[in-house]
Amino acid sequence: MTKAIIIEDEKKGLNNLKNILAEHCTDISVLGEAGSIAEGKQLLKKLKSKLDVAFLDINLPDGLVFQLLNDLDKVSFEVIFVTAFQEHAIKACNYSSIGFVLKPIDPDDLKEAVSRINVGKSNFMNERLEVFNQHYNNNKPNPFKKMSISALDGIYFINIQDIIRCEAEDNYTHIHLSNGDKITASRTIKAYEDMLGSVNFYRVHKSHLINLNYMKKFVKGDGGYLVMDDGMKIEVSRRRRPAFMEQMRRLQEGI
Repeated sequence: MTKAIIIEDEKKGLNNLKNILAEHCTDISVLGEAGSIAEGKQLLKKLKSKLDVAFLDINLPDGLVFQLLNDLDKVSFEVIFVTAFQEHAIKACNYSSIGFVLKPIDPDDLKEAVSRINVGKSNFMNERLEVFNQHYNNNKPNPFKKMSISALDGIYFINIQDIIRCEAEDNYTHIHLSNGDKITASRTIKAYEDMLGSVNFYRVHKSHLINLNYMKKFVKGDGGYLVMDDGMKIEVSRRRRPAFMEQMRRLQEGI
């Protein structure tokens, strides 16, 4: 069984989460619950060594739950935030490969978040929380900061500026780096488009998201294609070409 705690101040929300877990995530065993940061500290003192995952509401009566996590020397358990919609927090979760579920809870979303738990593995949660804090506390993410990538063979921490392009394959994304490495991430290319679109990345094809800093040449004719710094030729889809050309114009004019 995967051992869990829940920190949630609303009784209705707490009971709803427990009921959904009991019905749809039968391998989760809830060992304890708390309704505030103070109660959460006491709960973790007793159960931290036994814990696999903590379901955490962000806004608690005595502050934000991040205060609780920051007070821990080492976070050895997985974290899944359960919260009302907070766009900035969700983006920070995506950058750091930390799970989240929006209220009202959709059972399918909860099952997906639970399926990503790295029980019994090195989960690098402290490092992932560091990436989370960098992005959560910065409304304009710096493209030179790190992000966390949950891949098939582990969790990687890379500089965003080192990504040349992302290539889709079904529900996976191959992330190509400037040093020649390739990471296969267990997320869709749409997820990376949402994360990186504001930091000079552009979706030129349904299968390709590129870092505009690594464009080498745009070849007109034959539908139009890009040559990237790594030598890869990437088609610019007909549907996306007008918007892409407008983006090129804006780059040339420094807009």
